[in-house]
Amino acid sequence: MTTLEALASRRSISAQYLTAPGPNDVQINAALDLALRAPDHGRIQPWRYRLIRGAARERFAELLVNCALRRDPATPPPQLDKLRSRPLQAPLAIVLSAQLRADPKVPAIEQQLSAAAAAMNVLNAFHLQGFGAIWLTGPSSYDPAVATALGCQEGEQLLGFMYVGTISAQAPKALVRTSGAPFVSEWRG
Repeated sequence: MTTLEALASRRSISAQYLTAPGPNDVQINAALDLALRAPDHGRIQPWRYRLIRGAARERFAELLVNCALRRDPATPPPQLDKLRSRPLQAPLAIVLSAQLRADPKVPAIEQQLSAAAAAMNVLNAFHLQGFGAIWLTGPSSYDPAVATALGCQEGEQLLGFMYVGTISAQAPKALVRTSGAPFVSEWRG
């Protein structure tokens, strides 16, 4: 398989289909090192990653549930169960954030885009190493209480959560994707 074919086979795998074993430290570091290859105007390196493994996954799950209940005490139990189960199913959760800084040459949006590009590199790296992963956002990603509890500093924006692990045999097969023609056009001036 060529590199392009391998990259074309990457897909998001729901956390419910991610099992142990997760990536080891060498594999994690190889994936995170690829963040350095993202476009990065001003060499700001705004991306930040917090690894959550082992027993910390249980505390992370409870944090998500408690903050959801604080936002909406009427949150339906199935939604709470889903929040609780993701970190417990996948052997590795990664908190993604961007440390934004005031820079007259590099607006915040460029720093956010750089962090997103870095995250895509990380997703691709895990895929190329044989792991499944998914990057999720949602209300917890925009909750200041979650960001604070996870140690986000002043100016640091939570961008979501990546879940990583071995793809279980029960995972649905990949959908066949068509070419990019529907969303590609050529501008001719």
